[in-house]
Amino acid sequence: MADKVLVTGGAGYIGSHACKALAAAGYIPVTFDNLCTGWREAVKFGPFEQGDLMDRARLDEVFAAHKPIAVMHFAALSQVGEAMREPGKYWRGNVCASLNLIEAAVDAGCLDFVFSSTCATYGDHDGVVLDETTPQAPLNSYGASKRAIENMLKDFGAAHGLRSVIFRYFNVAGADPDAQVGEFHQPETHLIPVILEAIDGKRPALTINGTDYDTRDGTCVRDYVHVMDLVDAHVLGLKWLRDGRGRPADTQGEGGAEVFCLGTGSGFSVREVIDQARLATNHAVPMTEGPRREGDAVSLVSGSARAGEVLGWRADRSTLPQMIGDAWRWHQTGGYGK
Repeated sequence: MADKVLVTGGAGYIGSHACKALAAAGYIPVTFDNLCTGWREAVKFGPFEQGDLMDRARLDEVFAAHKPIAVMHFAALSQVGEAMREPGKYWRGNVCASLNLIEAAVDAGCLDFVFSSTCATYGDHDGVVLDETTPQAPLNSYGASKRAIENMLKDFGAAHGLRSVIFRYFNVAGADPDAQVGEFHQPETHLIPVILEAIDGKRPALTINGTDYDTRDGTCVRDYVHVMDLVDAHVLGLKWLRDGRGRPADTQGEGGAEVFCLGTGSGFSVREVIDQARLATNHAVPMTEGPRREGDAVSLVSGSARAGEVLGWRADRSTLPQMIGDAWRWHQTGGYGK
């Protein structure tokens, strides 16, 4: 019987792609999701357990039933604007829920943990390629809550032997090239799918939030990683944890936690993404200009040298033409809930 991995948020965008990658690698992904933003139709590669991370009894039940060898934790609230308006929601929904999960995992003896963090923990470091040593200074409760979870993992590593891999990354884009799963939010807030919605008339226009930033064309710059590259890193991180269970503590990072940044080392402005979408789809992009969005950093670009050296990870699919092309192919299926 193949080993099981508990995937929180496995019915969501990144989680569903991780489940496909885990299944391809020989694991059985067990999706744990409350379907608040995820889709039941996205669970295609292993068992589904509906539940909320705030429900400790339900978590204990799922750990007992499936006996996973590891946790892959994607479930989170992640909207910058909302995080600025409702910080309490993010401290409860991200930090308290993750504490429940971590304690349940430790109590069940499931001591390998892969955490989907964010480079938003760094805040705004203009003109700097971020790496694992860059000081963390989050600008909002989303980044701050993720940083708090990272610290929890380190504390539980020191106290209980929990081993964790923490991935920090920025914008995830693209979709499964087979179009079995993809990005589908309601409402949609991520740049590339919003552009595609504007192209096919599902929204009147794309609004560019801020055109007066100190960048090459006045719009924000972000690093984009193909979702399939990203989930490959998570599977590599899991294998690294499993292979290194006897690794001496002083080679496992602080509190048994290893941090890896995932990026391409270069970023694209909003206008550059729009231009590439026009070329990839052969359609004009209706757009308007609006004010800056509160909490947005000017330029966020991440390197991945350490992930390459330690895990052997490469972001081979993370080009704008491929990310937009795969996203467009998925978008044309109509998504979930049809």
